[in-house]
Amino acid sequence: MPINLSNLFNSQSKNTVLGDFQDLEHLDGLSLSAASAKLYENKERDDVALFYFRHGANHASVFTRSKIVSENIKWNTKLKNKKIMALLVNTRNANAFTGKLGYQGMKDLAEEISKKLNEKQKDDEENPQLIKHNQILFGCTGTIGEPFPINKIKSSINELIQKIKYTQNKYIWMKTALAIMTTDTKPKLAMEECKIGNSNIKIYGIAKGSGMIYPNMATTLGYIFTDADLSNPILKKLLKKNIETTFNAISCDGDMSTNDMVTIFSTGKAKHQKIKNINDGKLKEFDEALYKVLLNLAKRVVSDGEGATKFITINVRKARNINDAKKICFSIANSTLVKTAIAGEDPNWGRIIMAIGKSNININLNKLSLKIGNFKIIEKGQIYSKYDENEVSDYMKNMDINIEIEINTGNKDFKTYTMDLTKKYIEINSDYRT
Repeated sequence: MPINLSNLFNSQSKNTVLGDFQDLEHLDGLSLSAASAKLYENKERDDVALFYFRHGANHASVFTRSKIVSENIKWNTKLKNKKIMALLVNTRNANAFTGKLGYQGMKDLAEEISKKLNEKQKDDEENPQLIKHNQILFGCTGTIGEPFPINKIKSSINELIQKIKYTQNKYIWMKTALAIMTTDTKPKLAMEECKIGNSNIKIYGIAKGSGMIYPNMATTLGYIFTDADLSNPILKKLLKKNIETTFNAISCDGDMSTNDMVTIFSTGKAKHQKIKNINDGKLKEFDEALYKVLLNLAKRVVSDGEGATKFITINVRKARNINDAKKICFSIANSTLVKTAIAGEDPNWGRIIMAIGKSNININLNKLSLKIGNFKIIEKGQIYSKYDENEVSDYMKNMDINIEIEINTGNKDFKTYTMDLTKKYIEINSDYRT
């Protein structure tokens, strides 16, 4: 299954190289395929991807909290099956604000996929399972409000199923990651290996996201796959716990999508001692590895933010509570004045102070401290006596910018990740459809 390299090397980034990515290989119980439904003017680029669980997978999801959601999110939230058999992801069209026809498109696709996969089950399995249409999950991403291209996507299902391979390799993973991109300039993949008890466990992740990124769930499309054997309730608790400091800790532009979702799938192919609850000590290493995969993907989304030239980490420390720390973090991360100053490599720390103030959190100025990089700027509410703007100006030329604020009203910390705001962001979004 060759990679359509034009997806990668004709992207907006000229610095994208295959060596940037971890080599995801085989994960038992999962099959991948990608194809072109001809949703883009470039008819050769892959724009649909299928994730097939031949024996089913346990699952848990978090979805956007936007009050306007896409039809695929409506479909997904109605699924009550313990096991999912397949996930189909399409790009170019969000299937949002498409009404009854958009929702019917999900049903039609689910029936077509289940029909074709049932035929494959009969051909490939000694004991074929009956795959139902309500065991199919969907991810959609792209333009809001355009009619959902049901016929084009349906016409690609045969090819997707014909391309299914029961053993994956890094090329298949890369091809699939490329297929789900929209304005992304780089595919996003991550992996960790860990143990549950004495058993080796794999956790693989794939995501897309570059613009319309702001948390209140997950801010993008993200899919996590593991061969661990974990129940849906345990997966749900693990995902909700770890999403808060990973995908819910990023912002590119302050806009939350209608289509956001992150789902974890457990194929159950790894044999290990049964885990009955999230507090089981044998789950500790898995929990830590899942966090690393989610954080890795979340950071990749930010670093590939539309037009980004800087990766910014904002660490608010010693706040009264997590909510205060979070509000201050995102007040800074979503400030266009802060983001444009950093784009211009201007050490204008006054904009950070402004953003702290507009967070509407009570601040004791006599306790406030601010650092950019390792350079103290504010200490106990006063400009640091040895502050040297030239040093900070030189620091601002780095690609990674760290901002640290100490509130000193408590002991709670929160860390947010964002990017700068450049002219390229305007170009990408003004040209998005035209």
